[in-house]
Amino acid sequence: MTSQYHIQRLNTVFSFIENNLHETLSLEYVSDVAAYSPFHFHRVFRFITGETILQYVTRLRLERSALMLAASKDQSIKNIYLEFGFTSHAAFTKAFKKYYGVSPSQFRHLAPVKFRRIRIEESKNGQTSPVFEKYICAITELQNWSHMNLNIEVKTMPEMHLAAVASIGIQGVETAYNQLLNWATAKGLFPASDAKMVSVYHDSFKTTAPDKVRIHACMLLKEPVTPEGEVFNETLLPGKYIVGSTELTLDEFEKAWTSLFLWMNENGYQFRRSFPYEIYYNNYKEHPEGKTRVEFYIPIL
Repeated sequence: MTSQYHIQRLNTVFSFIENNLHETLSLEYVSDVAAYSPFHFHRVFRFITGETILQYVTRLRLERSALMLAASKDQSIKNIYLEFGFTSHAAFTKAFKKYYGVSPSQFRHLAPVKFRRIRIEESKNGQTSPVFEKYICAITELQNWSHMNLNIEVKTMPEMHLAAVASIGIQGVETAYNQLLNWATAKGLFPASDAKMVSVYHDSFKTTAPDKVRIHACMLLKEPVTPEGEVFNETLLPGKYIVGSTELTLDEFEKAWTSLFLWMNENGYQFRRSFPYEIYYNNYKEHPEGKTRVEFYIPIL
């Protein structure tokens, strides 16, 4: 069987895991969803993700919990750890501290007001410790940049149908878009004057290493398509979003995201458990200054 066949089936698994982190996700249970034997599923999953199913599920639970701790400070720690499949405060705290080097309450206190990204480094004695990277610039400077470069508003968005190709790690996004465009060209969907490309972030760079972040390279559709090869359907449900509209170079994207999350906190909005995304309105390679006309979307309650 081709790698495309396995990836297509694993996309179903990834979606299932994301929507069922509160469940007991054993190898046997998840392999049944994928329609593989446990032995075969273990080999395929580890080959594609570089992790066992237990490692992947545990990491996802911790990273989702960390994001909610940082972005939804009114939600209790108990509600968060129960929502993401931890059975007790002690088990959650032990796993969280092992992964991030601080307790959940300390993490919540430190992020995201003062820090924009949290990563783990290993010390000489083998112990992990959190490294908190400061903002690219001071908060006041970031606010000034935001006022000059971002048009920010709150919108209620309708349901959106997308054709998608998944990338595990930021390094694979360009390849994913090339696969998507080859498919769309063969279907007569591209090029087209109304074609819009969308990047959907299924993990956050604040809590997930860049080589493990799952990003879906997508094209906006009028209606769902029949899955084919590595292309599958993705649906963004209707809801309220903070929307930042601008024209930027690629190296300014992180500054835009940081500004929008800062604006969210300052204006009392709470992050909604869904997926942030970007919609592009031009090809930056065809722009004389290498800029992209883009809208950033943060789901909120």
